[in-house]
Amino acid sequence: MTLINKLGKEFVITTELGPVKGVQIEEAIEKASGYLNLDAINIHDCPMGNLRINATMMGSILQHKLNIEAIPHFTCRDRSLLGTQADLLGAYSIGIRNILVTTGDPPKHGSFSESSKAVYNYNTLELVRLIKKMNNGLDYNDKEYGGKTSFNVACTAIPTTKDIDRELSRMEKKIEAGADFFQTQVVYDAEKAAKFAQKAKSLKKPIIMGIMPLKSLKMASYIKDNVDGIDIPDYIIEKMKDGVDGVGICCEIIKNVFQYYDGIHIMAMGNIVGTNAIIEYINSLKK
Repeated sequence: MTLINKLGKEFVITTELGPVKGVQIEEAIEKASGYLNLDAINIHDCPMGNLRINATMMGSILQHKLNIEAIPHFTCRDRSLLGTQADLLGAYSIGIRNILVTTGDPPKHGSFSESSKAVYNYNTLELVRLIKKMNNGLDYNDKEYGGKTSFNVACTAIPTTKDIDRELSRMEKKIEAGADFFQTQVVYDAEKAAKFAQKAKSLKKPIIMGIMPLKSLKMASYIKDNVDGIDIPDYIIEKMKDGVDGVGICCEIIKNVFQYYDGIHIMAMGNIVGTNAIIEYINSLKK
């Protein structure tokens, strides 16, 4: 059963492919082969404006090598409208069926801050609409291009936002544009995440909640103070001071939200052991 067919019927588990060094894909594939059973693996599209192998092409390689669905990210940052459509046709032709639409980190964050210019020829809602139009065999100009794609579109959400109603309104607009499911930002506040999911039920779209094991107290403190969109409650900091590790904290959060979400997306930055420990814990809850 494919990911899109499982969503809403089975609790799914997804994770992310760690950074690929240039064209040295063998190392990344070997590491990814060490994961326990997953439903899909996300692949970033030049995150933080740093050079990475094309996400859709890497996704195709991953699917063929490991027989697992890929969810390549597709940003608004790098492509003209014409180039976007060409890339989407290419992605479909090499077997990609899931796309996560995102704005994309500006080049100023990465190593090409002075030499690469962002395009932003369209926004995320316009990109979702374009993908859905191409699923009907039409290009941006409403002309038949020959055949049809059949992409499933994922969009992002922020469960621990300060303004839930505003976030739900944004999600509703994404659904109206054609979003099929959501993968959320990292969650550390289970109470807020549960409240959000209960209100989001009215949208009637699957939501996969994001989780990221904190590697250290230093990392937790830095994210809490410097990263917008990620809310780390004080009690999480205290747990880490008491010696509870990041995987243990993730498992506790998952236990408290398990009944409210359609799946968990594990962002462990290539930590196979930690990811597998979380997968095993989720599987124990599923039983």
